[in-house]
Amino acid sequence: MPKVTVLPHESICPNGAEFEVEEGANLARSLVKNGVNIEHACEYSCACTTCHCYITKGMSSLNEPDEEEEDLLDQAWGLKSNSRLSCQTVIGKEDIEVEIPKYTINHAREAF
Repeated sequence: MPKVTVLPHESICPNGAEFEVEEGANLARSLVKNGVNIEHACEYSCACTTCHCYITKGMSSLNEPDEEEEDLLDQAWGLKSNSRLSCQTVIGKEDIEVEIPKYTINHAREAF
């Protein structure tokens, strides 16, 4: 099973996290299920960018972003070449490392 490593984030995951998931799992849902409460204002429907993250390792094993995701990513804060919407990311066979950006486009964070 692939391992997901989440780098420390000041408010969402101060100590970082590490967990295993099934191949084919959705990244955003896996993060939330494992206590990393990444924002997902649109409830995983690819309608916002609050679940934006950076894939710092293992990007090649993930599904390719579709046109809708790529269009939305243009609106994300701090867009980089390794940016993905975690709600649209399907985990492949390899381990991945995830960094959650410091900010999102939300003015206020929703409590989970």
